[in-house]
Amino acid sequence: MKIWVDADACPVVVRDILFKAAERTGVELILVANQSLRVPPLPMIRAVQVSAGFDVADNHIVQSCAAGDLVITSDIPLAAEVIDKGALALNPRGDRYTRENIRGRLNMRDFMETLRSSGIQSGGQGSFGQREKQAFANQLDQILARRPT
Repeated sequence: MKIWVDADACPVVVRDILFKAAERTGVELILVANQSLRVPPLPMIRAVQVSAGFDVADNHIVQSCAAGDLVITSDIPLAAEVIDKGALALNPRGDRYTRENIRGRLNMRDFMETLRSSGIQSGGQGSFGQREKQAFANQLDQILARRPT
């Protein structure tokens, strides 16, 4: 198992949790972004900088991940693509994307996008706090505990 991170929008606190988990478990962690990222100097952690552009980082993750890998992303279309490849998907708030819930989430995302483009204010996600941090850490620990060794 490798962990791929859609790092452009990933909260720093989530990256820190991932750094510690990679060091503790030895799981390879790859952060993909269109900007330079600082990562700890550990052999199992690396950053990949892709060129700027729409979905360039997402496309790199989709092309590179394999069945059984874990992808950390808030991007629902990216989550859908990696799930189709057999990878696991988790958002930084600790919500798992699954085959059973991804289509409903895509539909809701598209509906909310339609509302926003119509000028209807729909608000956004709440702030990222201790509850979200803990939910992410718990889900990550569960996934890592179940990985094949």
